[in-house]
Amino acid sequence: MNVEKFVREAIDEIQKKVKGKAIIALSGGVDSSVCAVLAHKAIGNRLIPVFVDTGLMRESEPEKIRDLFSYMNLRFIDAGKRFLSALKGVSDPERKRKIIGELFVRIFEEEARENNAEYLIQGTIYPDIVESEGGIKSHHNVGGFPLNYEFKEIVEPLRDLYKDEVREVARHLGLPEEISERMPFPGPGLAVRIVGEVTPEKVEVVRKATFIVEEELKDISKWQAFAAITGMGTGVKGDNRVYGYIVSIRAVDSRDGMTAHPLELSWDKLKKIGLRITNEIPSVARVVYDITPKPPATIEYE
Repeated sequence: MNVEKFVREAIDEIQKKVKGKAIIALSGGVDSSVCAVLAHKAIGNRLIPVFVDTGLMRESEPEKIRDLFSYMNLRFIDAGKRFLSALKGVSDPERKRKIIGELFVRIFEEEARENNAEYLIQGTIYPDIVESEGGIKSHHNVGGFPLNYEFKEIVEPLRDLYKDEVREVARHLGLPEEISERMPFPGPGLAVRIVGEVTPEKVEVVRKATFIVEEELKDISKWQAFAAITGMGTGVKGDNRVYGYIVSIRAVDSRDGMTAHPLELSWDKLKKIGLRITNEIPSVARVVYDITPKPPATIEYE
């Protein structure tokens, strides 16, 4: 890929399509961050970056994103209660994704009305489109996107790129390594790392377990590493039988996210992660390690 040519063409596309103000969905991931920088170069202060704290983010993530993008006059929306309320009682993965996708858009519409913005810019990339249209899963920004919306146009400058290509653009634009090399994080957040109904308690368990996994694997090269709740099981803590969450650890390598293979972690590393999770999170009864490649599995659990 000719990165310089892509950047010129992306900026030109945004300038041609966006004739007034535009909202950009900024999550802090590499896709939306690259998109935000390109859009800022294209339309300057007509860009309104919006970060929505869904309550489904990783440990300290909202604070980090607020600090990183404060120079863009970032709009910060605390919508955790709205998302958890909308997901209450919902177990089906596709319904979760569609609920989250629609709520994102409705919040962006609210911000657009308040700021007289007619366009929405988002960091959709090629694998999002392939997996949504192929029926693998509905990405919140594609298959989970509602059919009816108030925006004049949805602008997606990265729609033809794979993740590794987006990282190339990020480096070219001079984004910090914290962004350019950041592990992928799903748009629906921790909701798709909880098999079954999403509850505040489960979100906290997954958030803490994922923090432990990321901390213990920070010195290992990987595409993605995280924790997920896959069910409930029995265990023993002290002299008591307990019934608690089963947490699955996922650590994979990939080039573009379309295929992936599990990392061969050392026994000592796995044991330490398992002991930390069961010791530091009392409601977890057992920890397992997922060795399934993609395909047949997806990287995320839902």
